[in-house]
Parts: sequence; C-alpha cells; structure tokens
Amino acid sequence: MRGAADGVGSMGSLGAEQHLAVHDHVVNDHGAWATAMNNLGIVPMGLSGQQLVSDSICIQGFDPGLGLLAPINPMMPGISLVPPPPPGPPDLPVIKEIIHCKSCTLFPQNPNLPPPSTRERPPGCKTVFVGGLPENASEEIIRELFDQCGEVIAIRKSKKNFCHIRFSEEFMVDKALYLSGYRMRIGSSTDKKDSGRIHVDFAQARDDLYEWECKQRLLAREERHRRKIHEDFLRPPSPPPVMHFSEHEAGQLAEKLKDDHQFSEATAVLFTWIDRGEVNRRSANHFYSMIQSANSHVRRLMSEKAQHEEEMELAKEKFKNALLAILNQFEQITAVFTAACRQKAWDHFSKAQRKNIDIWRKQCEELRNAHSEEIMGIRREEEMEMSDEDLDESPCKKIRTEDNGVCGQSGASLREENDSLRWQLEAYRNEVELLRKEQGKACRPDDPENSLDTHTHLLQQSMHNMQQQLLTLQEQLRSKEVELEQARDQHRYLEGEVLALRDKMLINGDVLEGTNKESPAKVVNGCTTSQYHSRDRRSEAAMRGPVTSEREALLLGIISTFLHVHPFGANIDYLWSYIQRLDTKVSATELESLMGRLPCVFRQELSGVGATLEKRWKFCGFQSLGAV
Repeated sequence: MRGAADGVGSMGSLGAEQHLAVHDHVVNDHGAWATAMNNLGIVPMGLSGQQLVSDSICIQGFDPGLGLLAPINPMMPGISLVPPPPPGPPDLPVIKEIIHCKSCTLFPQNPNLPPPSTRERPPGCKTVFVGGLPENASEEIIRELFDQCGEVIAIRKSKKNFCHIRFSEEFMVDKALYLSGYRMRIGSSTDKKDSGRIHVDFAQARDDLYEWECKQRLLAREERHRRKIHEDFLRPPSPPPVMHFSEHEAGQLAEKLKDDHQFSEATAVLFTWIDRGEVNRRSANHFYSMIQSANSHVRRLMSEKAQHEEEMELAKEKFKNALLAILNQFEQITAVFTAACRQKAWDHFSKAQRKNIDIWRKQCEELRNAHSEEIMGIRREEEMEMSDEDLDESPCKKIRTEDNGVCGQSGASLREENDSLRWQLEAYRNEVELLRKEQGKACRPDDPENSLDTHTHLLQQSMHNMQQQLLTLQEQLRSKEVELEQARDQHRYLEGEVLALRDKMLINGDVLEGTNKESPAKVVNGCTTSQYHSRDRRSEAAMRGPVTSEREALLLGIISTFLHVHPFGANIDYLWSYIQRLDTKVSATELESLMGRLPCVFRQELSGVGATLEKRWKFCGFQSLGAV
C-alpha cells in the first residue's frame, strides 16, 4: 500500500517514507487516495516535496521543512520573496497542490474559479480570521495546520466553525492567506462534520493596532532624532565670546581698528564693549581714541564709494556705446533691406527669395525698434537721475521756498513743464515712427496689408496719446476742484470768525463806555441815555451786519423757525430741501454762508459716531440773547 502511494505521486526519499508512516493511522489507503486524485488530474504533494524557492531567500524565522508550505508558491500575495514574474496572459490561474498534514488533508479549489476575496488590510495586521472550519476541528488540529505558517501566539475558537489566529509577525499573515479556498478534511472520513471549505481573511485587532502605533511612534522619534542631528551638523558654529575690557585688549583692538581687513571684527568688539557698559571715567580716553580710529575710516569708505561709482559710470558708458554700435549695425542692415526692396532690385528675385527677404526685414525692424526703446529707456533714466541731483543740490533753497509758500507753485510749474516735454518727446517719437512706416510703404507700394496695418497702428498710437492727455486733464480738473472747495470752506470759516469778533468788539465797547463815564447819565422815561446809545449802536451794527436784503431776512426767519422746531438740529441738505419748496432759486451754499455769518444765532455741531458722523446746524438765538 505504501509502495503504491510512492509510485503514484509521493517522494521516494527515506524521509518521505518515514513521514508517511506516521499517517497510517489517519489515512488507511494512500493508494486509493492517490488514484482518485490522479483521475481528477491533481498531483498530490508530500510534506518533503521540492521547494520552489531556496532557503537563502526565505523569510527569517520560517522553517519550510515543517511541511505546510514546502512547495511555497512564489506568486503568493504580499510575501515578495522573489521578483514578480514577467507579465503573462491575464487569465492564467494560480496552481495550488494538495497539502497533507498529520491530522487532516487540504484539497485546492477548482483553478477555474475566481480567487477568494479579502478585505482591506488593517495597519500592522498580525491576526487572521479563519472561517468554514469543520465542526469536529479541534484547536490542536488548527494549531497543527497554521503552525507551519509561523509562530502562533493565540487562537480564539468559536462554536460556530470559525476562529481568530494571531501570529508573531506580519509576513506570517500572508502565508496563512495562501490557504484560503482549500477544502479541509479531517482524516479519511466523509462525514460533513469532518470537512469544510476554509476561508482566511485579514482581521482587525486592537493589539495589532496598538503595536503598530507604538512602532510608528518609535520610527517618528528616530526620524526626529536623525533630523535634529542633521540640523545640528549643518548649523553654523557659534561666534567666539567677546573678551572683557582691559587696557591690554584695548591696545590690541586699537591696532585692529587701524587695519582695513580686521576693521569689521574690531568694530563688533567695540560695539559689544560700549553696549555692556564698559565705558567709565577711567576708560573714557581709551574709548574716545578707538571711536576716533573708527571715524577715520569714513574718508576711506567715501573714496571707495566714489571709486566704485566711477567704475559703474564707466561700465554704463561702455554699455551704452556698445548698444549704440549695435543699433548702428541694425540701421545698416535695415538700409540693405530697404535697398533690396526697391523696384530695380526687387524684380530680379524669385517669389521664395522675396518671401525670405520680407521675413528677414520684418524681424530686423522689430529687433531694431526694441533695441531703440532700450536705449531711450536708458537715456530717460539718466535724465531722471540728473533731475534728482539738481533737486538734491539746493536743500536750503527748497526749505526757504516751502516756508514762503512758493514751493507748491514752483513744483506745479515744473510738473507742467515736465509733462509738456514728455508729450513733445512722445510726439517726436510718433513722427519718427510715422516717417519710417511711410518710407517702408514707399518701398513696397504693392503691399495693401502692410499699409492697412500701418494705418491701424498709427490710429492706435494717436488714440493712446489722446487718452493720456485726457487722463492728465481729468487729474488736473479734480485737483483744481478740490483746491476750490478747500478755499470756499476756508472763506466761510474766516467770514464767521470775522463776524464773531465784530460782535464781541461791539459788546465790549458798550460795556466799557457804560463803566468809564464819570457823570451820571440822563434818565429819559426810566432809561438812561447810555442805554439808548448802546441800543442805537447795536441796531446800526445789526443793520450793517450780515443781512443785506429783504430776501435774506425772510430766509433767516424761515431758517430760524425750521431749526427751532428741530431742537437736535438738521443738516444742510435737509434744510435746503425744505426751503427749496418755497424758493427754487436758493442753493445750499447760499444758506450755509448766510448762517455762517450769524454765529450768535446759528451754530454748527458734529453729531453721530463713525460712518454716521455729520454736520448739523442748530438755532441758538435764545441762548445768545440771554447771555447778552
């Protein structure tokens, strides 16, 4: 019986025979099983079958001689023991073999069926779910089966034919997943309780997640430590500490201050000493001499600056001359193209040659125009620098003109002259461009597209210039309107101040006249003559006051009545909208000037907060009358 099994499919080595002898009490007829499997076209494999991968690339800690995965499939998902095979046909199934154990046998599923499905792998997964176990499968049989995948830490078996198995390493889970889909049979029994199709899948366990998080935190700490070491390595060294002041150190520092190469380091030490408070009466002379030595370098620095500025000016001049030479060569090339475009030479070229010459001419003109604009920009910058230097030469004159109030007018005139000169320059430049376009048009009279483009470009330039002039005029108009409004406000304010001063002078004159008279006044009808005189003067002052016509007196009466019924005051727009119903010719400015001439009757106040702040006029005639 054993020989038949060996002749069908088992290994012929002594170790295989000894191993199969152990199975005699479980599998009684190996020949019958081998014949049946052979008829089905499935080759049975023993526990000591040939390894598909060598021991050198096996995972450490896994012994393939234990018998479960002796024929390890290199296509096992997640193991990555060997490089992935070359891409083959997508429908090629994974070939699995029969696996014999001491207490059970595993039969692979049909290769034509789809592979078993699995859930998403949890992080740090070391636990698997095993379902579909036979009802008579004990914990010893399960441990015997999965011990060959790796070290099993714990098995939690349920009464409903499933269990959870926790391994010591994560790669052992991938080996256990290889058994998913196998049909498990205990011994040689055909009872349903002794067989079942097992399903192996990832399981989520809190212990696995905790160990994985601890491992991640350890890796993060190591990464932070490595990064800190790298940053410390790249951090520049700290500067050496500055020694304290002493006469010996002061003498050495004075020598360093005289040296141009050690001047920066010496000034830093001197600054540190002064900032520390090393200066006292005893060391004041030493510090004074060192400060004097530092001041002696100012002349050297100014000379170096002048030298660098001179070198920069020479470089600018050289650059400008080189640009002018390049521009001259561009002009020469343009002249060559212009001569080639004339009729007596143009007719001798072929159509392809004419096209190339035209393309070259346009490219050369574009480059020349860009080069010319660059040179004009350099010249404008030089002119602006010269104007800035002229302004910086006379600061005293500028201060005197600002004190006299003439600076604004001179600045405005200078701005106007500058704008006019800029417009003239733009006009000259446009005329030059126009002449160049006309010259090109004269050379090519048979090119209507070029003439149309030229005309369009000229119109665009003229419109651009007109827009600039319009914007400039609008800015000037806005500035003039703002100045006019400010002048009006100031005029109203001054008129009100003058009227207030006039009333105060009249009141003070009446009081002084009444107190300085030594002789008693004559009484007429119970009133003194001084009172008559003061009343006459006030009436005359009132007649000569702000009311100059009957219309203004009528307006004052209406305004007083309107403001009297508005004790919290009203703004000028509200008052003007009311009075306009009675007199359509009146304006808000006229009403405001009329009330401003009578500060004892009308008073302007600010009310509101923030965005609601506004000026309101109030009637205060009764308060002024009571004060008089």
